[in-house]
Amino acid sequence: MDSKWSPSWEGVSRVHVIPAVTPLSPTRPSLLLRRFCGALLVPVLLAGFLLVAPEPSQAASGGRIGGGSFRSSPSIPRSYGGGGNRGGYGGGFGGGGIGFPFLIPIFGFGGGGLFGFLILMAIVGVIANALRGGGGALQAGGAGGELAYAPRADGPVAIAQLQVGLLATARDLQVDLRRLADSADTGNSAGLQKVLQETTLALLRQPDLWVYANGELGQVPFASAESTFNRLSMTERSKLRSEVTSNVGGQRLSAPSTTAGNADATSDFIAVTLLVASRGRIPLKSVTSAEELREALRILGSVPSAELLALEVIWQPEGQGEVLSTEELLTAYPQLQHL
Repeated sequence: MDSKWSPSWEGVSRVHVIPAVTPLSPTRPSLLLRRFCGALLVPVLLAGFLLVAPEPSQAASGGRIGGGSFRSSPSIPRSYGGGGNRGGYGGGFGGGGIGFPFLIPIFGFGGGGLFGFLILMAIVGVIANALRGGGGALQAGGAGGELAYAPRADGPVAIAQLQVGLLATARDLQVDLRRLADSADTGNSAGLQKVLQETTLALLRQPDLWVYANGELGQVPFASAESTFNRLSMTERSKLRSEVTSNVGGQRLSAPSTTAGNADATSDFIAVTLLVASRGRIPLKSVTSAEELREALRILGSVPSAELLALEVIWQPEGQGEVLSTEELLTAYPQLQHL
């Protein structure tokens, strides 16, 4: 083509094409560093989300009924296997040993959250303590080099948490819980089992007022069950401004500055939390519908007194004329599922 422009291009702006410059490729060390940082960022963010607990709403005062004891049964020496050199392991944490059944946790439903995180941390903590203990559960004994194991007689502890958000017109529920707190014997397992039954029955009688619910379940070693239960209890109690009605471990207390009474007419919701620790299995499933909530209440209400280790029933509002709005409910209980 002629280097001069054609007459037909007269008056047209000339555009000089500049050859494209190929960007420099990053060096291999730089690329590896970026990939490493990207891979490291994911677990860091995940841990951050788990550790950040929702801010308590401090919306209203509440009530509390509960109690229990995590007394341990005596250890029972055992030996397994046969022949000259026998060895074995037990199904629990005792004296620093590790039992495989405890390494299979039951993780929570409803999207995890703080409940699942505390359950997981309890298991990790016991495993770490067992590893630091140097395997004290396995001991050599006898002339034949027999390995004997002395596990704790108590098996793993199931911890279940069920939360229900009801329309505030369920004021009969507040009356029932208040009456139960006045009369219940929370100093023994039989009394706690009665509290559990009466509470689940009171909730079962209000199916038309159920709006939100969430069920979570975890299984932890006996050695960490009490501390895990206490942390979960403290998490729920911190959502209350104060405890107006309280009957825990046989001791009845009341807040001197607040009078117990029904929720205000403008209140949207009443929130109830059931926290149960049991020696036996609790076949609790996810709660995403009214029928699943009904089944979950039946399951918790049927936990026998012989297996019931500890119980917490926490509800709000409890102060006379107090309000729990929709925003306050979902802020304090972010794991709730709409039924």
